[in-house]
Amino acid sequence: MSPRPTLLPGEASFSVAMQAAQDGDTAAYRALLRDCVPIIAAMARAKGVRGAALDDVVQDTLLTVHRARATYDPARPFLPWLRAITQRRAIDALRHMGRRPREVHEPLAYEAHADEAAIPGDDLERRDRAAILAAAVAHLPDGQREAIEHIALRELSLEEASALTGRTKGALKVNFHRGLKSLRTLLSPRHEGTDV
Repeated sequence: MSPRPTLLPGEASFSVAMQAAQDGDTAAYRALLRDCVPIIAAMARAKGVRGAALDDVVQDTLLTVHRARATYDPARPFLPWLRAITQRRAIDALRHMGRRPREVHEPLAYEAHADEAAIPGDDLERRDRAAILAAAVAHLPDGQREAIEHIALRELSLEEASALTGRTKGALKVNFHRGLKSLRTLLSPRHEGTDV
């Protein structure tokens, strides 16, 4: 049995390992995820996450990294990409902890507090954002639109998207990154009020 691969410390080693993982190297991917755990934990602690929530943030971040692995651009540094994901998961956890009602065993307390899902306007705001995003994606050129729909929205792997579309993984990556750049432009505040 070959020894378990270990990443060397440093930004370049993470970028190389993630690129190898994108190309299907499962050993490099496992080593990358394993070596990211203490980094994710430290980043989440820096945001104020503690206790059991810390483990949840680490797991949620690893899951997001797995789902979004095709979006990573090996030409860019890995750790800022990981930090952005970790910070989002940490903020989600902190918000969730802040909204969670304290445990109360008074029957009247249950009647006095609305369910979290019943926040007025929350569903409407979510639908509005989804409609704006759908309109922006629809305006992308075919290759970019297809890559965004399959990789980001349907969360397919590069291999799955390639098999489904008949495009190479490289072409999908290029179209995906161009699509993200176009979406950033389309969804920027400067474009608000215009027909997306």
